[in-house]
Amino acid sequence: MTIRVLIADDQGMVRTGFTVFLDAQPDIEVVGEAVNGREAIERIAELRPDVVLMDVRMPVMDGLAATREILSPGPREESGERGERTGSGEDDGRPPKILILTTFDLDDYVYEALRAGASGFLLKDASAQQLAEAVRVVAAGEALLAPSVTRRLIAEFARVGPQRPRVRLDGITERETEVLVLIAKGRSNQEIAEELVLSEQTVKTHIGRILAKLNLRDRAQAIVYAYESGLVRPGE
Repeated sequence: MTIRVLIADDQGMVRTGFTVFLDAQPDIEVVGEAVNGREAIERIAELRPDVVLMDVRMPVMDGLAATREILSPGPREESGERGERTGSGEDDGRPPKILILTTFDLDDYVYEALRAGASGFLLKDASAQQLAEAVRVVAAGEALLAPSVTRRLIAEFARVGPQRPRVRLDGITERETEVLVLIAKGRSNQEIAEELVLSEQTVKTHIGRILAKLNLRDRAQAIVYAYESGLVRPGE
């Protein structure tokens, strides 16, 4: 199935460059562009893309505000109503995945963007191949978080996050809890597998169950949830 992409960036050269490369991929189609967050919201309603490449710093409405509005639950989502998607894609009633475009991986917007529901970050100087792979990763429902971005997120929780008492989460098993703690500490699937003496496929299975049981969208939300629930506390 073709992945439908919308590019929201106020720099024409960025939009053009991304469009040229992504349209050359056999499984990706750029269905539209936007020059600010407000236009992105309007174009998403019209075009129903699967993935939005969202710049942070844009006029009229920035990428953070647009991400919050796009991913906030609306009447359609709450009622389960299915809408129509223009073009060749089919709308399942869910909002698109948001991939934040940033100039620096230590951007101050990391914490707020992930809390708003973004699925990950992509540096604007990423290679063409990294760009295509990033689109595929978030379209598949996974989070795109480089280790440096995860470390930044954890640092932000240490600075501004609430210091909640440690809790045990109901609804997930002891092993799933162990996996969630390691996700929150920035471990990769391979590192989790090595630490818990599991196969990577088993780790992936555990992560899928954690997301389903806790009603989380992806790995990024899992990290935020682990800290905000008090399961993991900054500095530990």
